[in-house]
Amino acid sequence: MSDAMNTRANDAVRSAWKLFRALTTDDAYENYLAHHRAAHPGMPALDRRAFFVREQSRKWSGITRCC
Repeated sequence: MSDAMNTRANDAVRSAWKLFRALTTDDAYENYLAHHRAAHPGMPALDRRAFFVREQSRKWSGITRCC
């Protein structure tokens, strides 16, 4: 396999992996950190565990049904 084909294959795998992580929200903490750095410079960010607990609380507290 040529270097160009190998590079394209690697790029395709990286893109697919990035898409998979976005669809499963596995990249939520990294997205949070990027947003926090941009919107709240100088303030400490939550660690991964605190972020997970906060997100679970946000997701599952309150009314979770449509009717």
